[in-house]
Amino acid sequence: MDSSEFEFAPVEGAWGALDLVVADALAAEGWCVTDQLLDPLLITELYEEVLGRDDLMAAKVGRHHQQRAQDDVRRDKTGWLQGESPAQARYIERMESLRMLMNRRLFLGLQEYEAHFARFDSGDFYRTHVDALKGQRNRMVTCVTYLNPHWRPEWGGQLVLYDGQGAELTRVQPKGGVSVLFLSEEFPHQVLPARTSRYSIAGWFRVR
Repeated sequence: MDSSEFEFAPVEGAWGALDLVVADALAAEGWCVTDQLLDPLLITELYEEVLGRDDLMAAKVGRHHQQRAQDDVRRDKTGWLQGESPAQARYIERMESLRMLMNRRLFLGLQEYEAHFARFDSGDFYRTHVDALKGQRNRMVTCVTYLNPHWRPEWGGQLVLYDGQGAELTRVQPKGGVSVLFLSEEFPHQVLPARTSRYSIAGWFRVR
C-alpha cells in the first residue's frame, strides 16, 4: 500500500466524525493514515514556522538521563512544540480534542500530548525502532503529520510501518497534510533516507 495521493475535502463540523473513524481504525488495525486530520491552512502556517526556526538540534536516542546522540540510528533535527505561536496553539488544541475522543471511544486513559518539529535533511534517516517498549505504558499512540507542501517519491523520506513480525504494512509519502497514527508499542517503523529537507511534527499521546 502506497498512501501517496490524498485530497482534502473539508466538511463543517466534521472533526468529531473523523476522529471516530480514526479511533475505530486504531481499535481494529492499530494504525491509520489520513489527510483529513488538520486544516490545510494550519499545515501551511506550521510549515512556514518551522522553516524559520534555527533552534532545531540533533535528535538523540534513549529516554531521560540515558539520552545520547547516535547518528548511525537517527540523523534528524528536532525542536519541541509547546504552543508558543498561534499555529502551535491551534495544533495542540486539535490534538487535545482527539485525545478526549480516543479516551471516550477506546478507554486508553490518555493524559497528555507532547510533540516536536522534525527536519530530515538530505541523507538523514531514522532506522527501524518502536516509540515505546512493551509494558512501559508511557507513549501510547503516535501521531506523525507531514508539512512539506510538495513531495516527490524520488525524494525518499518515506515512513515505512511494519507489523510485529517485520512484514511491511504501508509506506507513506511525506506529503503535507498527511498524518499517520499508530499504537506506539505495537508497530516498528523507520524513515528512509531523504534527498531534500523533509519537515514533520511527531507527537505522542501519553499516560503518566
